[in-house]
Amino acid sequence: MYKSLFNKREVVRFKQFSNKGYSLFSCLRKEVIVCTLSVATLSHSMAAGENIDSISDINPSEPVKEIRLDDVEITGSRAPLMLGQAARMVVVLDREQIAQAPVQSINDLLKYAAGVDVRQRGAIGAQTDISIRGGTNEQITILLNGINICDPQTGHNAFDFPVDMSEIERIEVLEGPAGRVYGTSSLVGAINIVTRIDKKSGGQVHLEGGSYGYLSGGGYANLSAKNVHQQLSASYTRSDGFSRSKAGNINADYQGWKAFYQGQYVDSLFMIRWYAGLSSKGFGSNTFYSAKYDDQYEHTLKSYTALQAEVQASQFHFQPSMYWNHSTDCFELFRDGADKYPFNYHRTNVFGVNLNSYFDWLLGRTAFGAEFRNEDLVSGNLGEPLSKPLSIHGTDRFYDHGLNRSNISFFLEHNILLNHFTLSAGLTCVKNTWNEMTMRVYPGIDISYRVGDHWKFFASYNTSLRMPSFTELYYSVGGHQADKHLQPEELHALEAGTKYISPIVNGRLSVYYHHSKNLIDWIMDTTAEEPVWQSVNHTKVDAIGVETNVGVDLHQWFPQQSILQRWEVSYNYINQKKDTPANIQSQYSLEYLRHKLVSTLQLQLLKGIDLNINYRFQERTGSYTTVDGVVADYQPYSLFDARLSWKMPSTEWYVEANNIFNKEYVDYGNVRQPGFWFIAGVRYKF
Repeated sequence: MYKSLFNKREVVRFKQFSNKGYSLFSCLRKEVIVCTLSVATLSHSMAAGENIDSISDINPSEPVKEIRLDDVEITGSRAPLMLGQAARMVVVLDREQIAQAPVQSINDLLKYAAGVDVRQRGAIGAQTDISIRGGTNEQITILLNGINICDPQTGHNAFDFPVDMSEIERIEVLEGPAGRVYGTSSLVGAINIVTRIDKKSGGQVHLEGGSYGYLSGGGYANLSAKNVHQQLSASYTRSDGFSRSKAGNINADYQGWKAFYQGQYVDSLFMIRWYAGLSSKGFGSNTFYSAKYDDQYEHTLKSYTALQAEVQASQFHFQPSMYWNHSTDCFELFRDGADKYPFNYHRTNVFGVNLNSYFDWLLGRTAFGAEFRNEDLVSGNLGEPLSKPLSIHGTDRFYDHGLNRSNISFFLEHNILLNHFTLSAGLTCVKNTWNEMTMRVYPGIDISYRVGDHWKFFASYNTSLRMPSFTELYYSVGGHQADKHLQPEELHALEAGTKYISPIVNGRLSVYYHHSKNLIDWIMDTTAEEPVWQSVNHTKVDAIGVETNVGVDLHQWFPQQSILQRWEVSYNYINQKKDTPANIQSQYSLEYLRHKLVSTLQLQLLKGIDLNINYRFQERTGSYTTVDGVVADYQPYSLFDARLSWKMPSTEWYVEANNIFNKEYVDYGNVRQPGFWFIAGVRYKF
C-alpha cells in the first residue's frame, strides 16, 4: 500500500527488530534509529504492534546508523493501522528469514510456523494441504499480494504459486477467523504472499541441484524508472522423485515452471500495481488419492492476473482491485492409461472485484467496502449436467458438467485509537447464490493494551464462514459419495494472550478456543459392508489450543562471542472434542496436530559463513487404513534440517540437507515421505 511521506519526521530510537526497509515498524512513517539486528527464523509480529512511544536507553558511545524506512502494510484489520496501534496478531516471515531457511518451496517454509499444519503428499511443493490451528486445507484463504487465489474446485491445488521464492518480500499468516479482513473461506485463518520489486534496475539468477535428480534454476530481472518499476521472473524445477511403483516405474517425479510479471506506478496522489503469472506442473501422484493404485499422475496449469490501485482524496482512501484466476487440472488414476480409467478434467475461472475504503475522523478510523466474486467450473464429473457440453482442448472428450456461483460481501469496521489502547470492531455480511443462501452477518472485535515499553496484552472474538468446495459438493466417483446440499461451515473463536519484547528476549503466549458447526469432512464407516467416503456436515467441533514462542538474541546476550546468533522455539498444542463414533474414519477434521514443536539455532561460523539448524517435532491424532486393510494410528516424528551458506557481496554459495537422519514418516496415510535429501546451489545478484 502506498502512503505519502511526511516532510518532517520525528526520530524514534528503537532497539529491537530488523533494520530492513521491509520490516514491520516501517509502518510508523518516521525515521528510525536502529541499534541492533535481531532476526528470528520465524518471528511473531503484530499487525498490532508494540508500544513505541519512547525507548531512550541507548548507549551514546555505541555507533548508531540512521535509516529512513519505506512504509509497509501488515494486514490484521480491514483498515491499515500503524504498528503501535493495531490489535490483531500476525505471524510474519520477512525476506531475510526466507533466504536463511533450508527449503525449496513456500509450502516447506510454512512447516516452521507452529500454528500451521503442512501435510505433503509429494516433495518440492508437488501437492500440499496446509491448514491453521487444527482446521482443514479448505478452511484458509490463500492470497497473493492481497488477492484471493483460492481454488473453489479443491484446496489441494491452492499452493500453485507463479512466483519464485527469491522475489518474495514477506509471508503473513493471520491465525484465527479472518472473515472481517479477507471474506469467505478464511474460516481458521489466512496466508498472504507479498512480492517485491527492486527499486534499482538489476536482477538475480540461481541454480541448484541435488538428490533424486533434483535440478532447479531461475531468476528475475527488473527495470526501474522514476515512477514506474517492472519485474519479470521465471524458474524451472524437476526431479526423478524418491519412490518407485510396484512395477518399478518412477511414480513421484516432478517437473514444472513458473513465470511472473509485475509492475508498479507511484506518485504523490495514487498508486497502481499490475500482475500476471503462470504456473505449470506435472507430478507423479503414486498413492496420493488411493492406496490401491501406485502410478497416479496429475498436471495443473494456472494463470493469475490482477490490477490494484490506491487513491487518496482528501481524508478518504480508496483501494479498488480486480482479478481473474484461471486453472485447468487433469488427473490420471493410471498414468498414461486413459483406456483403463477415464482421466478427470476440470477448468475453473474466478473473477473478482473488491473495493476497500477508509477515512479518519474525530472518533477514530473507519473502514468500509464490498467484494464480488464469481466462481465458474466446467468438468468431466463435477457439477450439474450442462445443456451444451464444451470440448476439452487436445482430447476427444467434453466438459459435460459444471457449476457457477457468486458471492457478495460487505464490510464495516471502526477503530478506536488511544495512547496505550486499541479497539477494532466490525462485521462482514455475506450472501452466496448457492443453495439459495440468505444474507448472513459475522461480527468480530479485537482489543489490545500496551503496558510500558515491553508488555502487551490482547484479546479477540471473531467469527467467519466457509462455502463448500465443488469437490465436496459433487465428487461421487471412485468410492466417494458427495452431498450437493452441504451447508457452509461456521466458526466462533476466542483468543487472549500477552507478548513481551526486550532487546534480548522476545516472547508470546496465547490461548484460543474455537467452536465450529456444520464442519465439512469426508468420513467412512469402517463397519459398513461396502464402505465409501462421504462428504458430510459434522454438527459441532470444539477446540482449545495454546501457542507460545520465545526468541533469544544470543549475540547480544553474550557479546564477547560471535558464533551464537539467535535461538528460537515455538510450540502449539490443540485438543479437539467432538461426538464421533469409534467406527468412523476421517480424512481431515479428525486428523490434526495435537503437538507441534519447532526450534531454530542460527550460527555464524566465520564472517560470511552462516549455519542454520532447524528441528521439528509433530504428533498427529487420527488413523488411516493401510493397503492391507489394517487401521493404523499416526506416529509422532522428529526431523532435523540444516543450511550452510557462504555469502559474498554479489554471490552466495549454499548447501542444504533435509531429514538429516533419514527418518521414515507419513503426513498422509500410505504416502511415504522422502528420506535424506541433499541440495547444493549458488545465487548471483547483478
